[in-house]
Amino acid sequence: MAEAMTADQAMFLLQNIYMGHLKTESRTTKKILEGVPANKIDYKPDPASRSAIELARHIAAADNRFVETVINGVFDTNPAMIPENVKTPAEIASWYEERYAKNFEALTKVTGEQLVKIVDFRGMMQRPAVTFLMMGLHHTIHHRGQLSSYLRCMGAKVPSIYGESYDDAQARKAVQA
Repeated sequence: MAEAMTADQAMFLLQNIYMGHLKTESRTTKKILEGVPANKIDYKPDPASRSAIELARHIAAADNRFVETVINGVFDTNPAMIPENVKTPAEIASWYEERYAKNFEALTKVTGEQLVKIVDFRGMMQRPAVTFLMMGLHHTIHHRGQLSSYLRCMGAKVPSIYGESYDDAQARKAVQA
């Protein structure tokens, strides 16, 4: 059985490993959310899939929810996180960016004790709060990949995610020509 994480270890993870990745990945997430064409929000590649707007709302809410879990010491299962008046992809991206910036700032002020507090995840597992940052990041990257694969099918451009995308490369070549 593994030893319990100490407050110092949790602070090290947060400050030296997680914070930079969280900031970089949130910028990428915003680009993907903004990339959804407003006139194609109902697109889904399969009847069993979420629509583009459902997926965008899920990504924006869940990414913030996991960070707030660390800040507040509890995993909030309230499904109505994003206000109903936030409807378009641009509004969702803006809401996401504003809320994430506030949450990111709040993360800089948490204590080691907050980070090692054991948090229950829907009765399925209990983990130190700090571990919810990577769980949330992996969750976001997974769904962001789904949504980015919708973009070209909807006639939109795929932004750079981990390096230059085909669409960004084509735009760069057009400027250079």
